[in-house]
Amino acid sequence: MKQYLKKIENTSIVLMLIGCVGHRFLHFSWAIWVCIAGLIGWLGVVVFKAFNWQEYAKDNKQNILMMLFVIILMFILMLRL
Repeated sequence: MKQYLKKIENTSIVLMLIGCVGHRFLHFSWAIWVCIAGLIGWLGVVVFKAFNWQEYAKDNKQNILMMLFVIILMFILMLRL
C-alpha cells in the first residue's frame, strides 16, 4: 500500500502544479479542475495517513509542517495585497 500512496501523492502534486500554472499563467479555463483533482487526491492520501498515524508518523509530521508553511505564505501574500 505504501508504494501506491506515494504514487498517488506524487501524481496529485503534479496535477496541482499543472493546474496552478495552467490557470495562473496560461489562462486555461479547465486548469482549475485539474488543480482541484490534485487537491482531492492529495487530501485523500493525507487523510488515510492521518488515520494510520503509527505507521506514517514521519510523513504526517512533514505534511503538517508543509500545510503550516503554505498557510503562513498565503497569509503573508494576503497582507501584501
